[in-house]
Amino acid sequence: MVSQTRRSGRTVSSNGARSGSTGFGGANGSSGAGSASPSANPTSAPTRSGLRHRKTAASRNSAAQRSGGNRRANSGKGPKPKRRKKRHLVLKWLLGIFGALILAGVGAFAYLYITTEIPQPEKIAMAQNTTVYFNDGTTEIGTFSSQNRTIIQCSVLPEYVGNAVVASENRTFYQDKGIDLKGIARALINNITKGTRQGGSTITQQYAERYYLGETTSYLGKAREAILAIKIAQSQDKSEVLCNYMNTIYLGRGAYGIQAAAKAYFNKDAKDLTVSESALLAGIIPSPSTWDPAANKEMAEQRFNRVISIMREDGYISAEEAAEAKLPDTVEYTQQDVYRGTNGYLLQMVRDELVSSKAFTQEDLDTGGYRIVTTIDKAKQDLMQEVVSPSKNGLQGVAPDGLQFGAMSANPKDGSIIAIYAGDDYLTKQLNNATQAQYEVGSTMKPFALLAAIQEGVSLNTTFNGNSGRTFPGIGNAVNNFGGANYGYVNLYTATAYSLNTVYLDLQTKLGTKRIAETARTAGVENTSLDGSEPYTVLGNNALSVEDMTRAYATFANQGEKPTLHIVASVQNTSGQEMYQAPTSTTRVFAANDVNLVTKALTGVVQYGSATEARGVGHNIAGKSGTGNNSYAVSFCGYTPSVVSTFAMWYPDENGNPQEIPSFGQWDIGSEFPVHLFTQYMKQALAGTENETFPTAKDNGKVGGTDGTWGVNGTTKTTSQTQLEAQKKAEEDRQKQLEAQCAANPQYSTECSEYESSDSGDSDSSDSWDSSNWSNSHSSNSHLLNSLNSHSSNSSDSHSYSYSYDSD
Repeated sequence: MVSQTRRSGRTVSSNGARSGSTGFGGANGSSGAGSASPSANPTSAPTRSGLRHRKTAASRNSAAQRSGGNRRANSGKGPKPKRRKKRHLVLKWLLGIFGALILAGVGAFAYLYITTEIPQPEKIAMAQNTTVYFNDGTTEIGTFSSQNRTIIQCSVLPEYVGNAVVASENRTFYQDKGIDLKGIARALINNITKGTRQGGSTITQQYAERYYLGETTSYLGKAREAILAIKIAQSQDKSEVLCNYMNTIYLGRGAYGIQAAAKAYFNKDAKDLTVSESALLAGIIPSPSTWDPAANKEMAEQRFNRVISIMREDGYISAEEAAEAKLPDTVEYTQQDVYRGTNGYLLQMVRDELVSSKAFTQEDLDTGGYRIVTTIDKAKQDLMQEVVSPSKNGLQGVAPDGLQFGAMSANPKDGSIIAIYAGDDYLTKQLNNATQAQYEVGSTMKPFALLAAIQEGVSLNTTFNGNSGRTFPGIGNAVNNFGGANYGYVNLYTATAYSLNTVYLDLQTKLGTKRIAETARTAGVENTSLDGSEPYTVLGNNALSVEDMTRAYATFANQGEKPTLHIVASVQNTSGQEMYQAPTSTTRVFAANDVNLVTKALTGVVQYGSATEARGVGHNIAGKSGTGNNSYAVSFCGYTPSVVSTFAMWYPDENGNPQEIPSFGQWDIGSEFPVHLFTQYMKQALAGTENETFPTAKDNGKVGGTDGTWGVNGTTKTTSQTQLEAQKKAEEDRQKQLEAQCAANPQYSTECSEYESSDSGDSDSSDSWDSSNWSNSHSSNSHLLNSLNSHSSNSSDSHSYSYSYDSD
């Protein structure tokens, strides 16, 4: 029997002879033992085609065996595709795609690297607090900021401050090239597998994000951040990177940067931080609000211990220092709103003034880190609050709820605002009672009519009818003085001192309402509602602001030169460069002598008129009191040559509508209380300063005016008994009014029997007044009181509407 083995498609016999070769050997005439002729065994000697057929079949069988066994032919249609070839093809495709992605990534990285430049820092990253100071330049009022940040030079910091940050955030910071590939890979895997948003950023990457790019969350953004970090690491010193990072990082409690954080947590400057305090701040960087010791002391201590341990391991501190380190105490955190209280009004005034000047935008002030010095005197501002605020002057619970006060004091020589009272709390009521709220100014409007009359050439010795119950063109009802008082024939000094409505309506009749309004506007009233359209313009039924009246009276105090009221003295940038200077120049709007003559008349208001309490200031004072119609408001504007102050009071209802001011405490209806506030403030504000005298004024006008039609000076002069009786009656009326005022307030006037003179030397100021102006008004002009007779014959119904603006 012959054993055969298939080898390469050929048959080999057991004796080693290749049976396949016999077909070729027969041609050479040789044969092996046991061989048979072709005729005897046709299969033993195949043809070439038969051999090829068997080789092909053998190959198929061999392939079938390698693929797991014989397979039956598929109905004669040929073999299926080879699986091995399929697998190789898929693998090649995968490798190709992966390679293409790598090449694309490398290309994209190269493109981004080439095209990415280090940009200008983000403005928000450079943003720092703008600080506003009182006029001493050191006492802080508050800040403007979009973020609570103060950028500092890190050279002033102890080394351990920065090292604590490195230990907490990026131990390889001083060795890496700006990125940490292991960290990035770890974060990427976690993000893909766990669906988290984990970062693998180094300090340099975080710095690049905060300082240059703003917040980045997309993978493309992170790629750009990484490239920028590499470039930063190549171009910037590590100390610069770390410093900028520490100046921008958020550390909780609303604090951005190490300086603000040192203040927020320890109430100290960053340069004074200890090792332990630095470690605490560095440890909570990843989640400062959550890990604040005040919120989670346990977690804060874990983070603190971690940082101290790493600082010791990395050689930043000694083992002894690490052993001594303890979790430091932090100050109590109370979220402060810089606009709370009275300072909020000052801050808003500063902001409004600078923005309206067009020198700064709101964003500039919030991010520029400017140093703003105001004109506000801290001591006098505190004094103003103590004098005016019911919560501080003892009137809380005495004065009716809702009673409003406004006040302002300024330097008339340069317009600088010294102090204001705008309200008790800006957050409770944003309306500024000194600059925005409006009240009826009453007889404080009269001096503008007096000035206009002087400009028309009228002497202040011109005599007018000072009795009540008179009628005037364009006004349907009879007009009275306060309380219906009759003063007989008086000159303009007396009419001003006692604020006689009827005399000033005589002036309005001659001047016209528009002329009076124009004079007030020229002096400094900016409210355009004062246009002369009101029939009682001279009696002050227009609603204006404390600031309006302070500005206008400042022009009186400054001898006709109008200043620009302002609250900002200077602005400097972070380099100390001056960015803004206050508008301290003045503009001549009236002749000095004309205004000084008005001032002379206004000193009589204080010396013997409606504001005698102001003599207690101990300085020469000129001023004018005012009461709005129906006692809706009361006010007083007064000044020395160097200080002008306005105090006002009004009583709106819940809808803001005016209503009569009720009596409270010892204060009756009238302008006495604003005079009292003025006196209390000015007496202390001027304490220790020189008592200045007002300039001498010459009355160049003509009695009766240049045309002789002003007042009653054209009437035949006489010393008839009728006039003497009228004079006596007027004096009796004045005395009765004085007695009533003294009974209510013994300090109302020095003429009060129980008046207590002050130690401030008010007698000097009293002696400065020329009393001849008062006597002249009663004796030098002897005219018949024709209107007095008509007044006495009128029935009460004929003047049931008593237009009594003033308590003056």
